[in-house]
Amino acid sequence: MYIFIIFLCGIGNFAMHKAMLESNHPIIAEARGSFRRVLGPYGSYLLEFFMLVAAMVFANMGMLTAVIFYFVYTLANCAAAWVLFFNKH
Repeated sequence: MYIFIIFLCGIGNFAMHKAMLESNHPIIAEARGSFRRVLGPYGSYLLEFFMLVAAMVFANMGMLTAVIFYFVYTLANCAAAWVLFFNKH
């Protein structure tokens, strides 16, 4: 069950990640440039993927804290996406 919850959160995280990268917001464009210099053109996706895999590995070991931390991370991504898309000031 833990892995399934993390998997669903991961789908949401990747969807929000893609939407934020395609938004062309100045802050995202600057962050994307920094990631490209350090990790290559898909560096932010790689980082997101490794976080998902790590959370799933820990969840497979029966660690409820992995589910809690990844869920909190997903909520933080939701909050960031909300601010990015709905704050028009």
